Amino acid sequence: MAHLLVVGWLTLRPRTVPWVPAANLEPLATIRAELAHGASWEAVQHLGGSVLLLAPLGVLLPLSAGRLNVSPLVSFTRTVFAGAMIALAIELLQSGIPGRVPDVDSVLLSTLGVAVVHLVVVPGARCRLRRRYEHLGEVTPKISRVGLTPQADVLSGSRTYL
Repeated sequence: MAHLLVVGWLTLRPRTVPWVPAANLEPLATIRAELAHGASWEAVQHLGGSVLLLAPLGVLLPLSAGRLNVSPLVSFTRTVFAGAMIALAIELLQSGIPGRVPDVDSVLLSTLGVAVVHLVVVPGARCRLRRRYEHLGEVTPKISRVGLTPQADVLSGSRTYL
């Protein structure tokens, strides 16, 4: 939650700029334009910043579910879809903020960041956690030599035991 608050503060506050470019709705146009000028520091900052903005969600979203035994494909698909929807929501909210311009490439780069971080971190972390907790065996402990408890007549409201 704290990460999303920081992302919201960084991306949704108004900026005072002398001019604003048009919104980019053509996929990969901004990426091609940045790379056409060569690998400059500004291009690395712009593209890398978009990739890193939501990248922690690649780990935080699966962690919030708390499941160890889940299909890697299902986990990856859910995480990338949620990351893409969050990135899309940010871009849609930016369309109404002065000085902010929606860019479809930001959605693509943010989703790429979520996907890469998920693929790099989550499978290994789940594997280590499964190995750590495999000695526990089953989830619920079984208590041997415990008989049945006395049954109460629940419907009558009395406390008589059979």
